[in-house]
Amino acid sequence: MKHERLNAYRIMWLFVSFDLPVTTKTKRRRATRFRKKLKKDGFTMMQYSVYTRHCASRQSMKVHIKRVKGFVPPEGHVTIFSITDKQYSNIINFWGKKSEPMEKPPPQLEMF
Repeated sequence: MKHERLNAYRIMWLFVSFDLPVTTKTKRRRATRFRKKLKKDGFTMMQYSVYTRHCASRQSMKVHIKRVKGFVPPEGHVTIFSITDKQYSNIINFWGKKSEPMEKPPPQLEMF
């Protein structure tokens, strides 16, 4: 059995981004179920509708792509893409300043 050395070009990162309709109770339930299944399969939320997963190899990546395809809701848009660990290391993230709570509105003036 050939032993392949793990390196930044063989390790993969899988991304799933989606825009699912949530206009009805059924559609919201489907979108929630989709997110829960992603988490159960080892994905973590990068942004609300972008999830990522580390895969040790391209073969592992293909297995997870097949799983995600199996639970894509019937409506909406789902995109799956992959990058190498080397490419992932070049991602630059920016986080804004922590937002401060808004001031409480003044009490209403009652006339009567």
